[in-house]
Amino acid sequence: YPYFCLTCRTDSPIIITQSAITARHKREKIMITTNQEIIINQAKNILFSELTKNSLSLLSPEVVADYLKLQISNLEREVFGVLFLDSQNKLIEDEILFKGTINQASVYPREVAKSSLIKNALSVIFYHNHPSGHQEASQADKETTKRLIKALDLIEVRVIDHIIICKENHFSFAEKGL
Repeated sequence: YPYFCLTCRTDSPIIITQSAITARHKREKIMITTNQEIIINQAKNILFSELTKNSLSLLSPEVVADYLKLQISNLEREVFGVLFLDSQNKLIEDEILFKGTINQASVYPREVAKSSLIKNALSVIFYHNHPSGHQEASQADKETTKRLIKALDLIEVRVIDHIIICKENHFSFAEKGL
């Protein structure tokens, strides 16, 4: 799980290891104590709690991207997830549905539709990461998004956006009019 670096106060990725958290910062490794690891995990839980308990609306691609960067920007493998939203675009649940390889993740519209119905979501925001750092949507990304929109339209679940997360930036289908 990526976190913000407490030592240098930058967005350096931090990787959880078995015994401690190691930060990658300009080729240096900074060890974080168990107490700091607990604080970091608590901060992550607070952020998620604020998104759900205080019913923050997730209509801004920047707000969504900031949240997702904290979650998936430094994963070494591609993942595909969904933010399930209620009628006011408040977060019901954030779930990674598919995990893939370094450059692809297989996505099944049936499973996305099934999860949307189980969670009683009225709208969704799709997301996935590009471990390569390439920000633009591939043709496969565009085709997958179209297939998902068609599938969810049949069960009256609205797709608000599909956001691609990279280490430094993001790509929003909604912002690009796709």
